[in-house]
Amino acid sequence: MLRGNIHSFESFGTVDGPGIRFVAFMQGCPMRCLFCHNPDTWNPDARGQYSMSPEELLAEVKRYKSFIRSGGVTVSGGEPLLQAPFVAEFFRLCREAGIHTALDTSGVIFNEEAMRVYAQSDLVLLDIKTIRDADHQSYTGCPSRSNRATMDYLREQGKPVWIRHVLVPGHTYDDAQLHELGAYLKNYPNVEKVELLAYHTMGRYKWANLDLAYPLEGVSALTADQLAHARSILADYGF
Repeated sequence: MLRGNIHSFESFGTVDGPGIRFVAFMQGCPMRCLFCHNPDTWNPDARGQYSMSPEELLAEVKRYKSFIRSGGVTVSGGEPLLQAPFVAEFFRLCREAGIHTALDTSGVIFNEEAMRVYAQSDLVLLDIKTIRDADHQSYTGCPSRSNRATMDYLREQGKPVWIRHVLVPGHTYDDAQLHELGAYLKNYPNVEKVELLAYHTMGRYKWANLDLAYPLEGVSALTADQLAHARSILADYGF
């Protein structure tokens, strides 16, 4: 039986897509982002809090259907495309039930199984970890080619996309990179929104709990003024 290894739930999510949403965070991720605030989701062999079939997860969602009526469900992670068959079937059931589906992914996996998930997704929340390909491997542990291929594929499919980009002082935050990001995204008319996310250190304790050295030790959180400045640059490109 098809089952999902689920790290955790959020019943009333307000930051992972439009409206109020039920969010399922899947266990497992192939990336090792320097700024990750959920390293406890990395290990795909670790047992999440829940092991469920798509039907069981839908039944859980339906308990909150009156609250998420203006929103829907979002599957995040970790990296949900590591469990693509489960997510595709769960989304299919959600859409049959009239529930909006959103996939929150890094785009690190691009194959036929991923395409089946995209076909069942009403919206894709796609992370761009860094706009510079040369930095992608050192920042995330993975090359950028799958993310680029995913961007092109979703444009071909006309799939609505919201971009998410974490701004890390001294790494992904500077005017030149923000202009590069804006110029790149202008080529994708299916991008409806760009969410610039301020780097923070709230997940640092999780690295310590896993006996992992925190790679951004000494890097300060992004300030409100820095975030406003970044948004002003992207606004010049229509985002």
